[in-house]
Amino acid sequence: MQTPENVQHKLRELAADGKTLNCYIYDTSEMCNKIKLLTDIMPAGVEVFYAMKANPHAAFLAAALKADARGIEIASLGEAEKAVAAGFDASRLIYTGPGKSPEELSWAVENGIRTVHIESLTEAYRLNAIAAAAGKTQDILLRINADFDIHEAQTTFSGGSKKFGVDEEKLADVLPQILALDSLNFRGLHVYAASGVLCVNDLLKNCQLVFGMAKQIEADFDGVICDTIDFGGGFGVDYLETSHDFDPQAYADGLQHLIEEYGYQGRTFFLELGRYLAADSGWFCTEILDIKDSRGKKQVICAGGINHFRRPAALAINHPLALVRLQREKLFDSQEEIRNESVYFGGPLCTGADKLANDVYVEAADVGDIAVFGLAGAYGLTMSNMEFLSHERPQEIVI
Repeated sequence: MQTPENVQHKLRELAADGKTLNCYIYDTSEMCNKIKLLTDIMPAGVEVFYAMKANPHAAFLAAALKADARGIEIASLGEAEKAVAAGFDASRLIYTGPGKSPEELSWAVENGIRTVHIESLTEAYRLNAIAAAAGKTQDILLRINADFDIHEAQTTFSGGSKKFGVDEEKLADVLPQILALDSLNFRGLHVYAASGVLCVNDLLKNCQLVFGMAKQIEADFDGVICDTIDFGGGFGVDYLETSHDFDPQAYADGLQHLIEEYGYQGRTFFLELGRYLAADSGWFCTEILDIKDSRGKKQVICAGGINHFRRPAALAINHPLALVRLQREKLFDSQEEIRNESVYFGGPLCTGADKLANDVYVEAADVGDIAVFGLAGAYGLTMSNMEFLSHERPQEIVI
């Protein structure tokens, strides 16, 4: 990974004040570019939402607004309030996720949220009662736990026993009950099979299976039209730097073909993308405080660990890594250094699970240099164990 010049410049500027450096740096220009590209190339009817769980920082919401994302996908009242504060009208929010509280559903109804994605019969009945009491009708999508999955995905959300959605085989029993609820307006389906998919054909296969599901529902239930289909997200990011990036144009072309094949022109399709939009707009940057040789392997101890950047340990992967060399004077002559070797990067926490990277090859690094972990704009600080050991919260710097 090459650290962008503007990020290096900011790090050198920050390091000049002598304080231990531990921060996130954000540059959301690439996120804006991706939203604009997807908006341009996707078939008619496809709407791009930013899944703000990836990064709820105000700069990312501002980027989504500036780039004319159709709206924000939320999964909590807190996210809803942040999205509205950033300038998104509640009518531009779609609400997904299991376990929505009565207070959250009430807010959604009262504020005119676009769609609430129902995860169970209990949630449907709860929302219906809330909407009826408010004298309103709420548009909904029904989330389905499809009887298929994507085997090569980083994370799967369908197939087998899942907390997400209604099992596909239970539709014949569940859907009539939902359709009978007078204060809910069934608009269609939400089927999100997997996250972190790099193979376009895998995601297109998911689209084809979902279209087939919608077609079967419309055949089985008179008058029911799935005029809105939410495919979730799933566009992968090449964390391992294999040069096999997700190809959005190939996906757009394939989706257009499927829309034509099924005669689904004029329908609405949601894409709720988080990681794909946000990942390469952020870097986790942390100062090397110590280097130790432990039984033949170098241990690099940084100012921040899983308390500030948990994702590498949680998913057991290495993020792209680069070093900003600061040429600081050694504290003593025999101080350890790294020269052309594979090493372990960890943080200052009192646990062996505090891993930032393992067996990562480094040409050169010294105490005082800055380790820069790329593709950290998504699932960075807010995914981390910030309260563990009560270390100072890292800065979040927008450039």
